[in-house]
Amino acid sequence: MTTSPAPRPRSRRALLRATLVPAGLAASLVLVPLPAAVAAPSADAAPAGPTEPGPLRIHDIQGTTRISPQVGKAVAGVPGIVTGVRGYGSKGFWIQDPNPDADPATSEGVFVYTGSAAPTVKVGDSVLVSGKVTEYYPNFGGGSQSLTQLSGPAVTVVSSGNPLPAPVVVDTRNIPGTYSPAAGADGTVNDVTLNPEKYTLDFYESLEGMLVEVKDVRVVQATDKYNELWVAADKQDQKSRRGGVLYESYAEPNVGRLMVQQQAPVSQQPFPVANVGDELTGTTSGPLDYNQFGGYTLVAGALGALRDNHLQREVTAPAGDRELTVATYNVENLAPGNPDGKFADLAQAVVTNLRSPDVVALEEIQDNNGSKNDGTVDASQTVAKFIAAIKAAGGPAYEWRSIDPENGKDGGEPGGNIRQVFLFNPQRVSFTDIPGGSATSAVDVAGTGAATALTASPGRIDPANEAWANSRKPLVGQFSFRGKKVFVIANHFNSKGGDQGIDSRFQAPTRSSEVQRVKQATVEQAFVAKLLAADKEAKVVSLGDFNDYQFSPALAALTKDGVLRDLVNELPEKEQYSYVYQGNSQVLDHVLVSPEVGYAKYDVVHINSEFAVQASDHDPQVVRIKP
Repeated sequence: MTTSPAPRPRSRRALLRATLVPAGLAASLVLVPLPAAVAAPSADAAPAGPTEPGPLRIHDIQGTTRISPQVGKAVAGVPGIVTGVRGYGSKGFWIQDPNPDADPATSEGVFVYTGSAAPTVKVGDSVLVSGKVTEYYPNFGGGSQSLTQLSGPAVTVVSSGNPLPAPVVVDTRNIPGTYSPAAGADGTVNDVTLNPEKYTLDFYESLEGMLVEVKDVRVVQATDKYNELWVAADKQDQKSRRGGVLYESYAEPNVGRLMVQQQAPVSQQPFPVANVGDELTGTTSGPLDYNQFGGYTLVAGALGALRDNHLQREVTAPAGDRELTVATYNVENLAPGNPDGKFADLAQAVVTNLRSPDVVALEEIQDNNGSKNDGTVDASQTVAKFIAAIKAAGGPAYEWRSIDPENGKDGGEPGGNIRQVFLFNPQRVSFTDIPGGSATSAVDVAGTGAATALTASPGRIDPANEAWANSRKPLVGQFSFRGKKVFVIANHFNSKGGDQGIDSRFQAPTRSSEVQRVKQATVEQAFVAKLLAADKEAKVVSLGDFNDYQFSPALAALTKDGVLRDLVNELPEKEQYSYVYQGNSQVLDHVLVSPEVGYAKYDVVHINSEFAVQASDHDPQVVRIKP
């Protein structure tokens, strides 16, 4: 697992968020996070029983920056029409002033936070609200922006059944092409005056809490188990070959990505189970929210109809008899206690979609009792169950090699002790066993020219180096194919956890995890350079989940001096992705080869990342070479 362009929050799988929807559309469950670093605003007591409008309107409270000019103050009698209701999780409702001012920078909508009390208002109610103006940071430590809201409210319903304000249509015509303004003196955009005609983040902020709608939009991230998906409101965002949007640089993330959550109850309007490239036809509308996992999010009270474009899972091309096939697959915390169906699905992918590669480098193989944290590090049961599933799916009787990590030293899910594992088909390729490899001993290079060999196979690259602290150490193996030596390195670099998101209040966001990946890449590049210095004709394949992009400093460090070339750069541009996060199709997994591996037919096999039903969150990759 991985995060990108913002850190991929592993803990999100255990967090519950909920959104409920209002009148006429009733209520439904969605997932809404409580902040980890900053507690939700308290429902402080506020002036009770407003009977007439006060001096301030919503646009006065929202102001022309991200932070309300009224923050920390009590306000009385703020008028608005209820446009949405959330009855679970972070409870509350949205109100919007039907009489806007003339300033495009000031939002006319705001969220009213009711604390533990479920809202008693309905969509269409005209209300007066008194309360305290607060700024809620869904993930303060992660750099999130804030959500302006009224806390500890006292509410008077003036009338019901009122028409709702017309939603703002969000599309190519009004989404600015530049993503974010420059930060102010404090390093954030908090106090920077909004310029919604120039900057995407300012445009969305100027609509915070207001009704918005998108029409006939393409799905760019599949529905997840939290009843969420992502759409491309801006049809000019760079398309992948299969309908996603490509993440191609730090400077300009795709501007039109919006997360869509659901308001209506599943019983009345099931949330669409959509894959990338599908469409929501017609109108999808609701208040524009901001949350930890999706940034600006359309909380839909009305959902467009799903048009299924029948995205197909890919099958790689068959290999020739003289081609060695080497694959990588992140199998997402595979443990013996996982459902048999997960093993079967992953195995079917190896056999059918990857066509039973000669060598498979696996990432995220857990120990024999999974996340149970009792000191177990042996993973033989996990691997044996997977090999059996592959054979049951019609695949070869793979053999395997790996090195157990030290307990709790390689990161990942606590207790899981994830590691890389080599599977290989002994009918096609042989593994050269050289004793001496351990969790703490470093593999080296022995001999020169044709006699060049590893000092341990399998071995680990410099495992005591601080670059690998709390992270997976590269696993190196020496193979023989038709009498030719091939050195394979299985990788799983440290995750993006701790990075600030692309929609962060800090601009440009800090990618703190990148520092360690650059160190890891530098250590591995030096090892490969030493191997090539011993034998300039050495055939090296380095592959796995590098948790970084093809344009990143880490990949630049890994390919320094041409010791390795990143094959993703040789694919057509629209096929350069292996993972989808926050609506961006991006590269996290790579296959790299040394210069003497001239012939290399490389394929990212898209079977997971674009689909609502997936065996892993990564797409596997395979390369065919002729050593």
